[in-house]
Amino acid sequence: MLLCKYFQETLKRTKKSGKQSGKLPVCYEIVTLSVKKKMAAELYPASLNTNLPNSNGAVVTAASKKNIVQVTQAVTVPTTTATQQNINNNNVETTSWQSTHPTLRERNALMFNKEHMADVHFIVGPPGESQKVPAHKYVLAVGSSVFGAMFYGDLAEGESEIHIPDVEPAAFLILLKYMYSDEIELEADTVLATLYAAKKYIVPALAKACVTFLETSLEAKNACVLLSQSRLFEEPELTQRCWEVIDAQAELALRSEGFCEIDLQTLEIILRRETLNTREAVVFEAVLEWAVAECRRQGLGATARNKRAVLGKVLYLVRHPTMTLEEFADGAAQSDVLTLEETHDIFLWYTAANKPKLEFPLAQRTGLTPQRCHRFQSSAYRSNQWRYRGRCDSIQFAVDKRIFIAGLGLYGSSGGKAEYSVKIELKRQGATLAQNLTMFVSDGSSSTFSVWFEHPVQVEQDTFYTVSVVLDGNELSYFGQEGMTEVQCGKVTFQYQCSSDSTNGTGVQGGQIPELVFYA
Repeated sequence: MLLCKYFQETLKRTKKSGKQSGKLPVCYEIVTLSVKKKMAAELYPASLNTNLPNSNGAVVTAASKKNIVQVTQAVTVPTTTATQQNINNNNVETTSWQSTHPTLRERNALMFNKEHMADVHFIVGPPGESQKVPAHKYVLAVGSSVFGAMFYGDLAEGESEIHIPDVEPAAFLILLKYMYSDEIELEADTVLATLYAAKKYIVPALAKACVTFLETSLEAKNACVLLSQSRLFEEPELTQRCWEVIDAQAELALRSEGFCEIDLQTLEIILRRETLNTREAVVFEAVLEWAVAECRRQGLGATARNKRAVLGKVLYLVRHPTMTLEEFADGAAQSDVLTLEETHDIFLWYTAANKPKLEFPLAQRTGLTPQRCHRFQSSAYRSNQWRYRGRCDSIQFAVDKRIFIAGLGLYGSSGGKAEYSVKIELKRQGATLAQNLTMFVSDGSSSTFSVWFEHPVQVEQDTFYTVSVVLDGNELSYFGQEGMTEVQCGKVTFQYQCSSDSTNGTGVQGGQIPELVFYA
């Protein structure tokens, strides 16, 4: 309202001065246009050109800018009836890409990897495999302090082409797409390269997404490689997760192809690990496989001498004396990697009363201590329970933290010493994750007796899994009573529910499978 009064007073004063001079000034003509409600969209349609944005967000060409000056000095502007109707309704139609994408994120996303308005180009990747990527300095500077310094800092680079040979093109495009649109698209093949790019250009949100992706996809076969990379990128949380997998599933991790791809320093750190949960013979076999791969990388023949040379002092981290005599005789003693003197001394260490001094560690690795979650408050036996006729005892469980299920604790015979054959199985949503056919001997007590899967199995949090057993042996055994639906075991909370696979009577309140044996 105040603005309207201001313009009215201005018009009155201007009209008076105009009558005296005989000519109205240009400013009066401009105000007249605004009073007549001439819209910019009607005077300068967006269909003219969409290449150059002006300060109001409308898009015009240099030619149309010239028309603007001419129009603002004209006394009148012809207006058609239809156009006037559109103006009155404030309903001018536009066809520009800016107007059809209302949010800044959408408009920025359209500019990703486009030459339109690009003011810098990157040559990404090593020579011969590089890719030219167009970009916009402002967008990159807003998303990364490194790019901000590169383009607008005191030492800003004025080059129109910037070479980045140490970043993979696919990873660089993922980085840029996030900076333009907040969208993150990660794949297993490029996530490590993307993490490197995110770390290099200090884009923490993208780096965090990469680490989360790696943690989610982490398993024994890639744990050693990811351990090496997590140390390189200084990601302690990912490093800890890798150690959890390597410790619990050491045999699978050491026998994976990924183990042969790690660097010498990572190999040394793994061999120093006290909590590797595997036999030392497995450790030595993995070390030999790594040596073969390293010889290949260095262009050497995989001879015993070359394998020993690439291993260097790391060889003395293998705890040969902790193997059984048979394991050492069938493995390390015949590998030719040890010298004759070393082999001779180790044999004497096994057999002689006066043991020689060895350069190899003598102490057994501590490994991991299994934990047991017991779900019953008491146990019992009766003259007609618990019988086994090839039927399945089963229960479902879920945990609130990631753990590794190593085996089960089962009840045995209530009528004295007895031997049982047993098939154990772990499933998730109907898919079998692990199973084992084994046996155990019970002593007639109400104690539980452990049966083990071949390898510990990783169990994710907040998901129900099904464990099942089929026993064959003495007709009667102990069984559990007063079962609990929720059990706190150390730092892990277990929840139990009945399983439809159970055909022998086991449920939450009573039956078999009193214990889950796990690492955490």
